[in-house]
Amino acid sequence: MNILEMIEKKREKQELNQKEIEFFVEGYTNGTIMDYQAAALVMAIFIHGMTKEETTNLTLAMAKSGEILDLSSLHKIIVDKHSTGGVGDKVSLVLLPLVASCGVPVAKMSGRGLGFTGGTVDKLESIPGYQTSIGINNFVQNVEKIGISMISQTLNLAPADKKLYSLRDSIACVESIPLIASSIMSKKIASGAQKIVIDVTVGKGAFMQNMAEAKELAKEMIAIGKLAGRETVCVLTNMDEPLGKAVGNLLEVEEAIKALKGDLSEDLEAVVLELGSYMLKLANVEKNLEKAKELLRRNIENGKAYHKFLELIQNQGGDISYLSDFENFERAKYIEPVYSQQEGYIYEMNAKQIGKLASHLGAGRIRKEDKIDKTVGIVLLKKVGDEVQKGEVLAYVHANHIQHIETAKEELTRIIKMGKEKPKKIATILAIENDGK
Repeated sequence: MNILEMIEKKREKQELNQKEIEFFVEGYTNGTIMDYQAAALVMAIFIHGMTKEETTNLTLAMAKSGEILDLSSLHKIIVDKHSTGGVGDKVSLVLLPLVASCGVPVAKMSGRGLGFTGGTVDKLESIPGYQTSIGINNFVQNVEKIGISMISQTLNLAPADKKLYSLRDSIACVESIPLIASSIMSKKIASGAQKIVIDVTVGKGAFMQNMAEAKELAKEMIAIGKLAGRETVCVLTNMDEPLGKAVGNLLEVEEAIKALKGDLSEDLEAVVLELGSYMLKLANVEKNLEKAKELLRRNIENGKAYHKFLELIQNQGGDISYLSDFENFERAKYIEPVYSQQEGYIYEMNAKQIGKLASHLGAGRIRKEDKIDKTVGIVLLKKVGDEVQKGEVLAYVHANHIQHIETAKEELTRIIKMGKEKPKKIATILAIENDGK
């Protein structure tokens, strides 16, 4: 086989067969296919797309490019959760201890943030002592011992995907549905889950800007899951405005802890309960979705979810004294309010713009090697649809550089748009996609 012939084939809108795709994935992973050759093929795929069979073959080839995690020793159904990314997305911090408290094993490998979207690993590492880089045996033993472990993707899982994702990012080919679908599903298959629940975010702060794109992506991932023997459910959620109130690593940890103690914003609660109910259903804990939501609510109210979070943190070296008293945490040097310049109703809070603003404060990365500042970010006191009086506090900016403060405050007053009429509230849960079961 010849990579040049494959590039030509895809350029001419022809379908690549399984052996050609496996040849490409193996060659690019081991370095016999060069970056510039891979870039040409990826660009052709970006322009012309892939068939469902091509996408499935690419997914499986990437999953098999490294280790396939074996979690059979747990003797239970493993349900994995993934999000396509967003702003203020602290769902995993709340959802996974909550689901584990209901008896569903959680073996979760998470990523770091890049650009305006946050990463669960960065948030967990805001807790002093917490270890996200542990060996595979310890990872599985932790799940056996307390029912949950959350670590970084440091294992040799889907190495082809890591290379391809970096390449796509460098040549502006990220927003491709077949490439996004294969990237997500290759990692999920390699990480050993039998069932998968995916939060497909939709809107200004998401890769998928509209419902048509989001549904297409969801259907693609469900089809891949079916062919790979992994039942997959996609929950489409609104990401026009940040999820919850906090945007920034430590700030989101604090919001997650409050949520586990029962203080959840309406939108965060909706996402957590919807994803959680499907995780319990797929794990055969509770088939009725409404009853599953009742069980999840009950485990927040009775403290089991928060206790499981404490177990998780302590079991991986974290200092849980920080969790009982937020004042123990390091704070940003400057914390200043942003006041409303008018009265009216908020009709837009662009999630992407707020995420970028938090990144400029230091909460995110522009490049993978950038160091983040865990203490900085933005805490929103209002949401879309809320009525605001002139002079009322809209948000707080947390920063460590005085020059960032005024710029951030000015930007927020521009990003938070207000009008005289109360806007129609957009639902948080937009749609559910599955294979019809």
